[in-house]
Amino acid sequence: MEWERDDGLRVRVLLALVVVAVMPIAFVYTLVFLVNTVGFDLLAWATDRPWNGKLVVPLWAVVPVVAGGFVVQYVFGERMALRSVGARRVSPEEEPELHATLSRLAAQADAPTPALAVSETRVPNAFTVGRRPDEATVVVTRGLLDVLDEREREAVLAHELAHVKNRDVTVMTFAYFLPTLTYMVAIAAFFVLRGVFHAAGAFEDVDGDGAKGLVAIIVVLVVSAILTLAVSALFWAGSFLLFRLLSQYREYAADRGAATITGDPLALSSALRTLDDSMSDLPDADLREQDGGLEALYVAPIDTYQFGGDRELLSSDIFPATHPSTRDRIDRLESLAAELEAASES
Repeated sequence: MEWERDDGLRVRVLLALVVVAVMPIAFVYTLVFLVNTVGFDLLAWATDRPWNGKLVVPLWAVVPVVAGGFVVQYVFGERMALRSVGARRVSPEEEPELHATLSRLAAQADAPTPALAVSETRVPNAFTVGRRPDEATVVVTRGLLDVLDEREREAVLAHELAHVKNRDVTVMTFAYFLPTLTYMVAIAAFFVLRGVFHAAGAFEDVDGDGAKGLVAIIVVLVVSAILTLAVSALFWAGSFLLFRLLSQYREYAADRGAATITGDPLALSSALRTLDDSMSDLPDADLREQDGGLEALYVAPIDTYQFGGDRELLSSDIFPATHPSTRDRIDRLESLAAELEAASES
């Protein structure tokens, strides 16, 4: 099989990059709009005098701040991802067979050989992070190494290399900037709310004009914090929805890429079935430890059970699944295997 250029994935990645770049700026200006409308009206009500000013935030001031956030994500994103799952890079001396397989597959795919990291969790899975294709890191868990045979492990590594080859790793790394930004703003708003209610309890004996002023301040702060929380939640949901929809398509593309690299689609279908069955037997607590923001990057989903299970983690109740149906992925791989067999016989 020859590697086929996936124009659909390229278009989606490009659109995702544009949206990822624009949404943080839109988030800032949405907050500015609220200040210039609801915010000034609240101040006018609280002070009994008109507020005719207008908050102006020039684009030249916003863009460098947003760009700085992306730089931080670029520099530290991979490190934070590895730390979140307790993964550490391993040398060829520590894992000689894995390194040899990864190097061989990278040569077959004509892709840079990624670094290799291992997470000691017993949840069987793998994912890839990286700032650029030539700086990617493939992460495998100890649970995956324990449950998959050599052929299946090779197929999973090929799947991760396909993500490197398709250049979708970088956009998935950057796509978490806006959820992170909105989360931080929402947390700040929450602490403002908590502080307001705490302070209100300390001034129960205030009366007269002082009481009216205190009530006005409390109302302004509470409404502002609630609106900030609402806007943050809206943008967080939108960015996370985009992230997950892109994730679904990229998994199909990486499955095809793995079949191209190994020439053995059934090896990946077997690996997916084994991973899914193994995870369905694990306690929910173990799975939730790995469901902390990187679940869209995994080779196999951990937020839903595709083979008859009825347990679901919270994230799949609100957002679309991070992955296509595992059964659908297996069916596609089996169809591809049948096509390859028919082509070889003709």
